[in-house]
Amino acid sequence: MSEPDVVLALAALAQPLRLRVFRALVVAGPVGLTPGALSEALGAAPTTLSFHLKELAHAQLISQERDGRHLIYRADFTRMNGLLGYLTEHCCQGQPCCGAPACEEIGRV
Repeated sequence: MSEPDVVLALAALAQPLRLRVFRALVVAGPVGLTPGALSEALGAAPTTLSFHLKELAHAQLISQERDGRHLIYRADFTRMNGLLGYLTEHCCQGQPCCGAPACEEIGRV
């Protein structure tokens, strides 16, 4: 993942509702969610949600698929893992980490 892509992804996630939307789509997994389900779950107005979904899609963090009359949004797990990999690529300069919980979660300790 290139630095400009990382900046775009982080900028997209640097807004509370977009972060909540992305996390909800991660939890939903490959099944994804419709805008209506997201709106109801997050208590967001449909027009507001639409704007934020567009921003996340522009950053390529989510995908959109039409299923009949419905749109299904899904987290792009490959892109998410690429972002996490970029951020942790040189964690602790390749040495065992200090034992911080974040390092344990990604298997660096």
